[in-house]
Amino acid sequence: MNPSSRGRVAFAPQVVVATSLFVIAMMTPAIAQAATDAAADQPIISTRKIFMMLFLMLGPLKILVPFVNMTKGADAAFRRRLATRAILLSAAALVVAGSLGRSFIENFNISVPVLALTGGIILFLVALQTVLQQTSGAPRLPQGEPQQGLHLAFSPLAFPTIVTPYGIAAVIVFAALLQDYDAKLMLAGAVLLILVLDWLAMLFAETVLKWAGPALLLFAVVLGVTQIALGLQVIMHSLATIGVYVERVN
Repeated sequence: MNPSSRGRVAFAPQVVVATSLFVIAMMTPAIAQAATDAAADQPIISTRKIFMMLFLMLGPLKILVPFVNMTKGADAAFRRRLATRAILLSAAALVVAGSLGRSFIENFNISVPVLALTGGIILFLVALQTVLQQTSGAPRLPQGEPQQGLHLAFSPLAFPTIVTPYGIAAVIVFAALLQDYDAKLMLAGAVLLILVLDWLAMLFAETVLKWAGPALLLFAVVLGVTQIALGLQVIMHSLATIGVYVERVN
């Protein structure tokens, strides 16, 4: 890989951030408005925040670099098949996680705040590691020619790149909290929308990389810090729910 293409790969996530923030700004209000009546009686955070949290955990921000590296030199047909299969596997994994998670919580008597605390800790540690890697310089790319094949759709593309461990924890927590059918339908729609954005990001990866630039690095840093803060907020709120301390309401 020549130096110019290496630079483009390094800034892939930042281009996706800029595009994704625009998509969120356009679509999130509509999603929140459609689900307001369904979620009004739910004792959890707003629909808008649910979507934003899931987008940070399951969205395309972390997909572009791995996808471009594992499809280097492949034709468009292979990239399309790989992306489609990965999204289908990701959707199936999230459905299974959401369905079985609530059953496991009930069978093992695991409280939702404890599960949320676990997801917050994982999110905080992973986000912190990502930010520290960004400040240490450009990401190191794999050496040699990648071993291509549709088997990559499951691992490492679908899991853990698209369906992150803390993303699974978030889906399980929300599925357990949302009791109303319409609210659960809203959650499924939000996850589906995010997976569609992931699929589109992979399909247009080369185009996105072509127009990447160093100025967009700021967006990746901001999103990384946001994930760290989000992880801390989930941890603090879970500890307050358990009764470790009294949470102050602003």
